[in-house]
Amino acid sequence: MSAIEVIEPATEQVMAELPRAGVEEVDAAVARAKAAFPAWRGVAPADRGALLHGLADALAERLEELATLEARNAGKPIGDARGEIGMVVETFRYYAGAPERLLGQTIPVAGGVDMTFREPLGVVGLIVPWNFPLTIAAWKVAPALAAGNCIVLKPAELTPLSAIELEKIALEAGLPEGVLNVVAGPGSVCGARLVEHPDVAKIAFTGSTEVGRGIAAGAAATIKRVTLELGGKSANIVFADADLEAAAAAAPGAVFGNAGQDCCARSRILVERSAVDDFLAALAPRVESLRVGDPLDEATEMGPLISADQRSSVAAYVPDDAPVAIRGTAPDGPGYWFAPIVLAPVANSERAAREEIFGPVACVIPFDGEAEAIALANETIYGLSGSIWTRDGGRALRVARAVEAGVLSINSNTSVRVSTPFGGFKQSGVGRELGPDALEHYTDVKNVYYATGED
Repeated sequence: MSAIEVIEPATEQVMAELPRAGVEEVDAAVARAKAAFPAWRGVAPADRGALLHGLADALAERLEELATLEARNAGKPIGDARGEIGMVVETFRYYAGAPERLLGQTIPVAGGVDMTFREPLGVVGLIVPWNFPLTIAAWKVAPALAAGNCIVLKPAELTPLSAIELEKIALEAGLPEGVLNVVAGPGSVCGARLVEHPDVAKIAFTGSTEVGRGIAAGAAATIKRVTLELGGKSANIVFADADLEAAAAAAPGAVFGNAGQDCCARSRILVERSAVDDFLAALAPRVESLRVGDPLDEATEMGPLISADQRSSVAAYVPDDAPVAIRGTAPDGPGYWFAPIVLAPVANSERAAREEIFGPVACVIPFDGEAEAIALANETIYGLSGSIWTRDGGRALRVARAVEAGVLSINSNTSVRVSTPFGGFKQSGVGRELGPDALEHYTDVKNVYYATGED
């Protein structure tokens, strides 16, 4: 078995080596999960909830350690990493309350009583990306466990370390052997095996739309349930009547957070034409002063890209003749650094405005009036997230209803809360993460009719 060399993006140095899993390891993990399932589904709901509370406590105790690991492995600022691990803890706490609330229904029918039950699926395969490794793992692991499923979790090869720690911490917190299994290996091998494995009842995947299409096609062979959280090219719509200072202050975090490696990144900034100059003037000092550097430095606001390949991919969207309106700074020397850039003006038909760059590049696209703003926002295969900035409450709701996206914010650039559904329209995915909606994707509805002999 070959080894995975885990590279630290800020130094380009190897920070860990671990065995690279293959088909045999996936099959063994699925077998362990299948063997553990009958006992795990039989755990009383209150006891299952208590185990998840205990896991949340154990994660909270190691928050700083996990945040440092995530900052180094994924290249994210330590402050952001702490927030993400805090959300991991919050996610397990939220779903710890779910086992006792997975309720069915009683339905009035003639001749008896009709009942429905929410039943776990069995073994579920969870495939997570490198941009928010433990956070997105928790979004899937917590509701899957709460619903009574057993898990095979495949982290990205670039960022496997926090998932491996999660498995260890879960065992230490009392989760039974075989309930949570982690396999670290290439998606083309381990991910593909999970998709085709006959004993895996469901795949939950977060990643690119291109890979998601392949997973959906592969899952069809065994009629697996699938949830897909895929790409995005979200619009940040700024009307002339908005608080431009507030919109400009929020925009850098909305697109340059995690070095732009975020499917929710509001990388298309649609600005009403009469406000473009004022908006850019307010945005420029905020981009130029963005602190890009060592992820472990408390002052850092943006770290490096995840890899040399990712840096090359992002650079291809900013050729020498690109209309760079604002450019930040980035360190020299080792590390996959890339300065934040704002392109303006950009037509919505241009490549940089249409494709998911997954890097710190924003496009400012002028528009004239509400109808054009909506049309431009919807002129994409994606429909994940977005924001609307205006002081007109009626307009805010009209535009929010008209924009084809699953997660929208008004006068804010936030997308994610543990208690609310997260997911996309169109080719941004199928199904929802988080909130009570996620639980539905990890259960089947069983209908039972009980004849009572009544007429």
